[in-house]
Amino acid sequence: MNYFMIEGFKDAAEKFSKEANLVPSFDLNSIKDRMIIRNAVQSGNIDEAIERVNDLDPEILDTNPRLYFHLQQQKLIEQIRQGKISEAIEFAQEELAPRGEENPEFLEELEKTMALLVFDQSLKSSVGNLLDHSQRQKTASELNAAILTAQCQEKDPKLPSLLKMLVWCQNQLDEKVIYPKITNLATAEVTEVVSL
Repeated sequence: MNYFMIEGFKDAAEKFSKEANLVPSFDLNSIKDRMIIRNAVQSGNIDEAIERVNDLDPEILDTNPRLYFHLQQQKLIEQIRQGKISEAIEFAQEELAPRGEENPEFLEELEKTMALLVFDQSLKSSVGNLLDHSQRQKTASELNAAILTAQCQEKDPKLPSLLKMLVWCQNQLDEKVIYPKITNLATAEVTEVVSL
């Protein structure tokens, strides 16, 4: 349930809630707002995402300059992706460069992003990963976590940590005992213990 709610699987969370007879820890309708914002970032529509975040809670971006910079950086990446070079340069000078002067880390990230303009085949360059879908996903996840934090909710699902703990425990047990071991985490397939 925790994973479904944090990652935005509203329908799955509702069904799981009914089948397991659990009361959700927060309003399932808030998932819809977060997913609209997340989808806007993942589709490259950063202005829409910023507008929706400000409609939801204007303090999220006001109190998190790093997140706001990353959204603006993503907007710059989208302009470069679309070949809007003059717009990208102007945007970088007016919006991102002043933030880079305030924070050296931002300046370094801005320089990497601007390097996309230098390469003919940007995807194959050393900074080509910025044009990859995973960059959009990274920005969307950072924004989702900030929204959850602002709503006083957990921002990290428990399931990945629990699976890591399960693997660690099994590795520890392997050295000491024979037991029914989960061999496939996706299907929860268990090996049978063979008695001697």
